Amino acid sequence: MLQDFIEIFILAAIQGISEFLPISSSAHLIIVSSLYELKASSLLIDISLHLGSLLAIIFFFRKDLFDLKYNRKLLKLIVIGSLPLIVFGYLLHTTELIHLLRNIKLIAWTTLFFGIILYFADQREIDQNISSNLNTRSIIFIGLFQILALIPGVSRAGITMTAARFLKFNRVDSGKISFLLSIPALAGASFLGLKDIQNEPLEMNILIIFAVIISFLFSYVTIKFFLRYLNKFSLNIFIIYRLIIALILLSVIYF
Repeated sequence: MLQDFIEIFILAAIQGISEFLPISSSAHLIIVSSLYELKASSLLIDISLHLGSLLAIIFFFRKDLFDLKYNRKLLKLIVIGSLPLIVFGYLLHTTELIHLLRNIKLIAWTTLFFGIILYFADQREIDQNISSNLNTRSIIFIGLFQILALIPGVSRAGITMTAARFLKFNRVDSGKISFLLSIPALAGASFLGLKDIQNEPLEMNILIIFAVIISFLFSYVTIKFFLRYLNKFSLNIFIIYRLIIALILLSVIYF
């Protein structure tokens, strides 16, 4: 049992740190679980970790979310932008095709390719902001890009920020758009699997609660410091990190 808690702590730390950074939390969870053969890793635990991240972002942006009732336009845009991912995510989950995407070779190539795409997007000039320029057309564009996040290695945060940067939104606003869109995405990922929890034994439910709490803590800290980072720096450090991880994986796979 102690070993399970240690493994879930590691997974929760990875989830909390990587969920909101453009490096793909699902890819990191799969890679680490495969390398170290973590017995605690499962789709249900992954869902619990996503629930912790969801609670963290709701708590962090609680004032902004409360203000949405006075900003119907932004609320409508968040819903519209989230629909493509929710629909495709539901289809992949119910058909269980989602399991076919959880392999290291695919992760290596998506990590490399979408890291390069992020680099080019981040070079765009800035002349857009959320309050004036986020509209139905732009949010649909970002929402369609977000569908790709269902593939491990793409990164939901990375692909939404890539789309926003292509539309010339500044880094901070791109991050905020990504954070706002993460709420329906994480909610969908979490609640699709919550129905399975009631069928689990007490020991598993305790592990699930632990996973949610630790993921919440790491997610909250990451959100706070990532927004500060975006105010001062480019996304190059994450792009370089993605390229290094991809090259290591590709060398292991093919050599």
